Amino acid sequence: MTDLYLYNSLTRQKEKFVPYDKNRVTLYACGPTVYNYIHVGNARMISVFDTVFRLLRHIYGADNVVYARNITDVDDKIIQAAKDENVSIDTITQKYTKGLLEDITAINTLEPTFQPLATAYIPHMIAMIKKLIEQNHAYEAENHVLFHVPSYADYGRLSGRNRDEQIAGARVEVAPYKKDPADFVLWKPSVGDQPGWDSPWGFGRPGWHIECSAM
Repeated sequence: MTDLYLYNSLTRQKEKFVPYDKNRVTLYACGPTVYNYIHVGNARMISVFDTVFRLLRHIYGADNVVYARNITDVDDKIIQAAKDENVSIDTITQKYTKGLLEDITAINTLEPTFQPLATAYIPHMIAMIKKLIEQNHAYEAENHVLFHVPSYADYGRLSGRNRDEQIAGARVEVAPYKKDPADFVLWKPSVGDQPGWDSPWGFGRPGWHIECSAM
């Protein structure tokens, strides 16, 4: 069998790929958020993972590789796009999911084994958030649930940046209810016509950070 070497972001070096189970090699990719047509960056990601998918199938056999690539169909950008186009959220997600599938077919990529929708995994996300709260890695504040970054010592290891090097609030909203400026939202309240689901923390929707983790 051909040896495959992949770059390990944690160790910063190429390492021989050894699957846990050569009869079921799994691959997951975070797919696009369907609030607009995909751009070249989305297409690049899909093409790169398609190449890995094909290579794994070549080495381990097509029936032994499981590739999941999700579609994020609940997100603040989708809500905003629906307002901008004065249509329903379902209209936005259906329109741009159709466009996504047409575009990635046009660039000759294979269909993944599974293509889960974020909205189909809300119960899984709620269960994962509950577990994070139980483990003191997350907390509830003003109808939000946030991941508490300082609670996890290894946070940032994959990026190679330690906690002190990270700029507080660089990519997240610094809200007054946060214990730490870097804490990020796992669950947020929904109001008005915003999409939402019942949860232990009230009617709301997931933050994008938790979606792929659950799926």
